[in-house]
Amino acid sequence: MLRKKLAILYTAFALGANAGLASADPAALRDGDMKKLAIHTQAIALPEATLLDAADAPHSMADYHGQWVVLNFWATWCAPCRKEMPSLQRLQAKLPEIAVVPVATGRNAVPGIEKFFAEAEITTLPILRDPKSELARSAGVMGLPVTLILNPKGEEVARLIGDAEWDSDSAVAVLQAFAAGE
Repeated sequence: MLRKKLAILYTAFALGANAGLASADPAALRDGDMKKLAIHTQAIALPEATLLDAADAPHSMADYHGQWVVLNFWATWCAPCRKEMPSLQRLQAKLPEIAVVPVATGRNAVPGIEKFFAEAEITTLPILRDPKSELARSAGVMGLPVTLILNPKGEEVARLIGDAEWDSDSAVAVLQAFAAGE
C-alpha cells in the first residue's frame, strides 16, 4: 500500500514538473476515493443551462470553455457535500489552472450558501446556483454530491458519484494526467 501511494506521489510530482512525462493514463492513477471515478470512453456533451450567482446574475458553463473543469453538484442540506467542499477549495489552490466550479443545485437560499461558505472558510470558489436543477437534471445527476470532470470543450470525460477528498495525491495526479493528455 505504501509503495502504491509513493508511486502516485512520484507520478504527481513528475506530471507537475514535466508535462512531457505526462502521458500517464488517468485510470491507472486512481486510488482511494478516486476509485469511484468513472472515466468515459467518449466525451459526453454537457447541455446548456443558465446558472445564477449570489446576485442572480446569469452564468453559463461556456464561461469555462478552454480549461479543464471540476464541476461539483452540491446542496447546503447535503452532509457529504458540506464535508467535501473544503477539499475542493484546497484542490483549486493546488491546481489553479483547473477551474473548480461548485453548483448548488435545487433550492439553496443565497444566505444559506453564504453562511456555509463563511463557516467552512470557502473564500476562493464561486457561488453558482442551479435553482430549478436544470443543469443537474439534464446532466443525469440523480443524487448529491456528484462531480463531473469536463474537458476544455466543456464535455464530460469522467464522473464521480458521492463525496471525495479532491485534494488527495490521487485526485491531483488524475486531474493533471487529464490536463496533460489534452
